[in-house]
Amino acid sequence: MARIAYILLCHKDPDAIVAQARRIAAAGDFVAIHFDGRAAQADYDAIRRALDENPRVTFAARRLRCGWGEWSLVEASLLTVRAAFEAFPRATHFYMISGDCMPIKSARFAHDFLDAEDCDYCECADFFESDWIKTGFKHERLIYRHWFNERTQKRRFYASYALQKRLGITRAVPKGLQIRIGSQWWCLRRSSIATILEFCAARPDILRFFATTWIPDETFFQTLVYHLIPRAEIRSRTLTFLIFSDYGMPASFYNDHYDLLLSQNHLFARKISPGATELKARLGELYVDPDARFRISNEGQRLYTYLTRRGRVGRRFAGRIWETEATLGQEHELFAIVCKKWHVAKRLAYAIGAELEMPVVGYLFDEMDANLPHLGGIDASMQKRHRHRRSFLRMIFEYHGTRRLAICLDPADLDILRDLAQDRTTLHVLEIDCELSDAYLEGHAKRIGLASDATAASVLQTLVPALRGDIAFERDAMRAVAGGRLAILQQDGPGDEQAQALREFLPVPLETAQRLARIPHLFSD
Repeated sequence: MARIAYILLCHKDPDAIVAQARRIAAAGDFVAIHFDGRAAQADYDAIRRALDENPRVTFAARRLRCGWGEWSLVEASLLTVRAAFEAFPRATHFYMISGDCMPIKSARFAHDFLDAEDCDYCECADFFESDWIKTGFKHERLIYRHWFNERTQKRRFYASYALQKRLGITRAVPKGLQIRIGSQWWCLRRSSIATILEFCAARPDILRFFATTWIPDETFFQTLVYHLIPRAEIRSRTLTFLIFSDYGMPASFYNDHYDLLLSQNHLFARKISPGATELKARLGELYVDPDARFRISNEGQRLYTYLTRRGRVGRRFAGRIWETEATLGQEHELFAIVCKKWHVAKRLAYAIGAELEMPVVGYLFDEMDANLPHLGGIDASMQKRHRHRRSFLRMIFEYHGTRRLAICLDPADLDILRDLAQDRTTLHVLEIDCELSDAYLEGHAKRIGLASDATAASVLQTLVPALRGDIAFERDAMRAVAGGRLAILQQDGPGDEQAQALREFLPVPLETAQRLARIPHLFSD
């Protein structure tokens, strides 16, 4: 059975470190600790007094003063790995964590997970070809030597870099190494650790190279694992759940994230807020609970992206050439039915089409099967439909030989509606304002991938109000764009008001509008 030796790098909160180590030891695992040399000696002494007698806890031989982006972080990791390797011969896996990490699965789950597959978990993306580095230095991290800390010695860091660049002083990557990059939170088997330690002893030149690269904790172990371990035995991922913002800052987790964290396909999470004492207590109890069961939905990253970007509306400051040069023409009339409930909009659209003998297509910019004719390939992908939207619609008009066409749009299709409103065609817009229950919004979240059947109820309770607010935002923005072209059909409105809304939208007599307003089961789910 798997036994894990946790490599714990930390620099604060001695009480939390002691609690973490005791928790790990109580579950039958091991922990090796490096407490940053920059931290107070009194804090380190307190940790040693509390844990020195525990046979499942050991410490790095030396305390190094660590700095972000420096070799010192890798050196501290190597010191702690060696201590764990020697102290715990029964350890089968070595898992790097920080003082901000907490388990989000039980020890039993973690052991079973690692037993299931004989492999290493280490993110090993290609340094040069991948998009792992979003901004800033890339190859400059390697070909120039970095002796100074960019955060604490910024002037020296950039002066040194500028001088080397001006003088053309560069260096090559050591022969035979393919530089890889990824998360520093890896989990490696004992055999892989032994191989890496032997390699480090035999190749001090490799250590010297990485010692003056920038942010080597993202490249050192990742490159050696890829270089030394068979590819089939590497899973290029981290077992630690972490999220970075658009600005490269790690997201923190709080007390109300408990259910969300447990549903992720990871063993630990980083980083837990220092103030989330309730969350830490619950996760601590979870790790030593052998009966804990988990439902994995793994929507955390998608949820974070959705919630943080909600309300950001993309803007184009210049029209695309194929859109500015294409027009539907003044001779055409386009009837756009906007509704979040697609089945409701399509029921009404096809009823209108039958009543007025007008061609109808469904959500042509949102679903592949939208009652479309074959148009020579422009209809074959959503990307083509969006890229050539005016030409696409004009081809539908021409295919049917008509001057009238009814389509369906989602309220989120704001840029499409804005584009059509700017065209010379005659545009009519009908909004169907439906009632959206919590149950419907939960189903909507699952349909768009923000949730699944395994998502915890507490997560859905947080998500549903956000979705409701998002839909309200889309509705208000759509109404502003539609302006005087807009008619609104209220689900809960009286029949005469519904008929009046349809008359505003369509050139039909009152009797026809009343007949359309009485479509059986129009609003049924």
